[in-house]
Amino acid sequence: MNMAFSIREWLLRFLVGGAGLLYLASVSGAQEQSLEPGFVNPGYHEQPAWFKESFLDIREDVEEAAADGRRVVLYFYQDGCPYCKKLLETNLAQRDIVELMRSRFDVIAINMWGDREVTDLLGRDTTEKKFAEALRVMFTPTMLFLDEQGRVVLRVNGYYPPHKFKAALQYAAEKREARESFRNYLARLEPRKATGKLHVQPGFLQPPYRLAERRPGRPLLVMFEQPECPPCDELHLDILKRPESRELLARFDVVLLNMWGKDAVQTPDGKQTTAAEWARGLDVKYAPTMVFFDTEGSEVFRAEAWLRAFHIQSVLDYVASGAYREQPSFQRFIQARADALEAQGIHVDLME
Repeated sequence: MNMAFSIREWLLRFLVGGAGLLYLASVSGAQEQSLEPGFVNPGYHEQPAWFKESFLDIREDVEEAAADGRRVVLYFYQDGCPYCKKLLETNLAQRDIVELMRSRFDVIAINMWGDREVTDLLGRDTTEKKFAEALRVMFTPTMLFLDEQGRVVLRVNGYYPPHKFKAALQYAAEKREARESFRNYLARLEPRKATGKLHVQPGFLQPPYRLAERRPGRPLLVMFEQPECPPCDELHLDILKRPESRELLARFDVVLLNMWGKDAVQTPDGKQTTAAEWARGLDVKYAPTMVFFDTEGSEVFRAEAWLRAFHIQSVLDYVASGAYREQPSFQRFIQARADALEAQGIHVDLME
């Protein structure tokens, strides 16, 4: 064994993780065990299906992306990395971030300690871990944004919270590297930072969440959110505070759950689970997601996009009024509702 290489690799692994957290034992142990048949790495975090399935010829990836008007992002990760987990669960649970990434970038995941073959930007054959070392990847997650010639135009070392991460995506997508530094762009943009808390109101259902034992005759609204979520903040600090929103919301039993939380929940059909397991079972991908259940406990509608006040109020009205039973097209319901309000002299601004 080359002792100098072993020491260097040990030091690299000590530094990985953004906050100095040590994952040497778990990573190296996972690598050794990964050769066993049927082994499943307990530190593995599933990556989105929309990440690019690449043959890891990076030159070819850059050319293909450029031909489609896109850019390549190299996402370096390691199993057992808490900040990789946070990136996947927090940032990529926000629809605006995902839509921006999917529309403008090809994201290629590279295991910092992996042995898959890589053809680098000079056409040389190497491995994932040697490629990461050559690019001086010291933290996970690390994201390298490449331009159309394969040059690194932005480097994101470690975890960025959603507001800063989205700004990085916008900077690279808009090709601003020739005009200004990311630091100046971020300072000028001043993106909104999330409050970092869930906005549970006194009128919402409180623990223990026994949703099969609610008072009869009222529909149920389950709001799946997460603390670090600017759209969740906007929903509660603006939209749901408006008088019409409050009036509509009062027609529901409302429960707000952390989509990654371990809170015990009894679902409307009587099953015992946790908030995170229920969210996973319902295929909740984004925060905020509003899932509506009828008085019998069956899901009848959900909203999982970034919506302005009129659309949120229309969603609430659509379910509370029972209109979904007669009009299966929500878009037609919205149009009819807007027309009715305009006829009453109430102007509808869809983006207010």
